[in-house]
Amino acid sequence: MDRCRQFFATLAPALLAAALAGCADMGNIRPQAQLLEADRLAAGIPSASAMQAQWPQARWWESYADPQLDALIAKSLSDNPGLHIAAARVRQAQAVATMAEGATLPGVGFSASATRQLFSQNDFIPPPQAGNYDWYNRSVVDASYDLDLWGRNRGALSAALDEARVAEAEAQMARLALENTIVRSYVQLALNYALKDIVADTLQRRRQALAITHKRLAAGLATEVEISQLEAELPGLEARLEQHEENITLIGRQLAVLSGQGPGAGEAIVRPRLKLDEGEWMQLPSALPADLIGRRPDVASRRWGVAAAGQRIGAAKAAFYPNINLMAFIGFQGLGFARFLSADSAVRGMGPAVSLPIFDGGRLRGNLGAQTAAYDIAVESYNETMLGALQSVSNALTVAQSQQHQQHLIESGVATARKARMLAGKGHAAGLTDYLVVLNSEVTLLREEEQAALIHARRLESYAGLMLALGGGLPSVPQPDIAVPGGVSP
Repeated sequence: MDRCRQFFATLAPALLAAALAGCADMGNIRPQAQLLEADRLAAGIPSASAMQAQWPQARWWESYADPQLDALIAKSLSDNPGLHIAAARVRQAQAVATMAEGATLPGVGFSASATRQLFSQNDFIPPPQAGNYDWYNRSVVDASYDLDLWGRNRGALSAALDEARVAEAEAQMARLALENTIVRSYVQLALNYALKDIVADTLQRRRQALAITHKRLAAGLATEVEISQLEAELPGLEARLEQHEENITLIGRQLAVLSGQGPGAGEAIVRPRLKLDEGEWMQLPSALPADLIGRRPDVASRRWGVAAAGQRIGAAKAAFYPNINLMAFIGFQGLGFARFLSADSAVRGMGPAVSLPIFDGGRLRGNLGAQTAAYDIAVESYNETMLGALQSVSNALTVAQSQQHQQHLIESGVATARKARMLAGKGHAAGLTDYLVVLNSEVTLLREEEQAALIHARRLESYAGLMLALGGGLPSVPQPDIAVPGGVSP
């Protein structure tokens, strides 16, 4: 052992000096992209919304107070194939990180071979084996350890770990997207039920008006033109009624499939009963831009991707420097089996293996250039996603506030139509107006109620859109420390 230490103490400085002198040239390859600082971006949030408020809860869809919706989402989170795929990708990324970790640890292996061969008479093998057949046997335990002086393996491990975090964030994004899709589809299911009822009522009123007009025509109080106008409305109303029936069936099947069931399970889905208490859901935390980095899984995924790309640059730079492997072996080696496992057949050895990247035809520089470009792509992808996240929050709030104003206007129109319907009823009861006036006022009221149903559905969807923009109440994702990439100075 003392001899080995003396050997390495004498040889190592010479090897290191020779290695450093022979390193390949990196060239002037540097990243060009820069991360946007979220807290310096103008979020474009309406002033009425930027105030101290709580982030969405993890089960944000429970605000709709519909047990059937809760059950559908619970079923989808456990049985949806897309989420299973995302979970498998997380496990795959973690397995890759485990493989990368193996490169940073010592390796030990065992090998054994037994070969019967004809030995040359003009080689170093003496008689009686020379010129004859015999067995050549070898059984050794090999050990190796990469010193990783420049952090190439450690950089690859860090990158693999960061990429595992990317996969975890992407799995969270898949979950959030699924929740949002189910909620939006469920809102559309509720809307089609409401529109179906309104169309059915309108169709009934028009048929009543047509029957009364036929009687008026027989009495000489109406014309064929009036009959034709009323008859022309019926096919369109009947087609709309059929369309809503079709939509209800298709959305039910979609919800069943999203929850990991067969399409036939959609027949068991009954009419939704959504009751969203809006309250102050349009109020946002004041530190929105910076908080979105951890709250939005897509933003977090991009940021971990930047960290991984930076580690890849460090590993690519480390490849320009010499690599030193310590290797050792111990075992038995000999001719024939008679004394193969005896002390006389023992072999052992140890020593360093040094590789010097001097001339590589530009391969290392090409790899460094590719990894640097990948880092720039990751940075700009993060910047793009961050800007998109802020835009989606700003847009969701702007749309929600506009829809709130539209809802007030439509509610005013509904109130006016109801008043007209009441006055028409009173006039008919007093014998001052024809019943057709009452029917027409009811049709007008139904049209206003249809607009109210549409804006109400959009309001329900805008809440889901805001929850998606804010990260859906998922736990805050830890953020990586992103330093200047490289790890090794040129």
